[in-house]
Amino acid sequence: MQGPELSRRHLLAAAGGGLAGSLAGCAEPQRDSAVEGGVSAEIDHDNRAEGSAYTDVYDAIIDSVTQVRVFGVEDPLTETEGRGQGSGFLYDDRHIVTNEHVVADGEEVDLQYINGDWTATKLVGVDRFSDLAVLEADHVPDAATALSLTEQRPVVGQEVLAIGNPYGLEGSMSAGVVSGVNRSVDHPGRRFSFPNVVQTDAAVNPGNSGGPLVDLEGNVVGVVNATAPGGNNIGFAISAALADRVVPALIEDGEFEHPFMGITLSTVDRLIAEENDLSEAGGVIVVDVLPDGPATGVLEGADRTTTRRNEEIPVGGDVILEMNGEPIPDRHALSTFLALETSPGDELELLLRRNDSETVETMTLAARPE
Repeated sequence: MQGPELSRRHLLAAAGGGLAGSLAGCAEPQRDSAVEGGVSAEIDHDNRAEGSAYTDVYDAIIDSVTQVRVFGVEDPLTETEGRGQGSGFLYDDRHIVTNEHVVADGEEVDLQYINGDWTATKLVGVDRFSDLAVLEADHVPDAATALSLTEQRPVVGQEVLAIGNPYGLEGSMSAGVVSGVNRSVDHPGRRFSFPNVVQTDAAVNPGNSGGPLVDLEGNVVGVVNATAPGGNNIGFAISAALADRVVPALIEDGEFEHPFMGITLSTVDRLIAEENDLSEAGGVIVVDVLPDGPATGVLEGADRTTTRRNEEIPVGGDVILEMNGEPIPDRHALSTFLALETSPGDELELLLRRNDSETVETMTLAARPE
């Protein structure tokens, strides 16, 4: 895999340095023979628009992006057997990454590559808490090479491209920027959030799910997950940092264990701070401690609630300020820290504000129950 990967990086580096145009200018015109209505015709590949740096990224990685077709799912309109579809990308020489919600409840999953090849797959592992899944493909074209997960944390304003199959339209690309980082996005109908989510204004539509959100070097910044309900120009992707933890475990074990504190919580905003006599807003208040969980006997939940501006405000719970020395300004920071820095069985040192004073408590994380 090293040769094709280096070739892609060299191509993108050349494009980024402004060399793509000069290299193309040195190429001989290329003409292919095609048949139209039984008559041989020549296609002039030089008679194309020049494109852009986005075009270079697209050309470098599109062979590694697949359409995912799922059989055996129920059509919600007719309640008969239907077919789902999404996107995916090559992670190594035979494994494809996509979303859990794309393949969930499916009986068979096929892939189609941009060259038209179809292949059957085997489901290797799924993780609903990160909405990631891994498929093993029966066939991978020679032109397809593994996409790398970026090692850099994305920043707001960074240019990104979403590549996939929106509405079943193969090989589509949309461009935008990272418009938010470290989001926690609630899963509809489930009592948990996806942590460390990347927000983008690159157009994301049904069928993009599971495809790569890439930077201009062709590295995967995130796995496209969803578009915001009713939101304009807001899409979400599971971060490369989380995928880098989850995907290898899915390949090795078929599952991934997420850390679990056993609490419900809320970010301390101005109203919560005022009702709890806190000097400033910030941190995370423990609303409730789940019975028989890791936090039982360690953390104290709110003992009452009050109402301000039609909002129910928790009062009296511990306020988490730091975890293992890391500041926790809000629930998004807590979710990201747990997801990326901890594992079940780890000891967690918590700096708390409790009863008008600071205290330190230690708890042992468990694995999130199904």
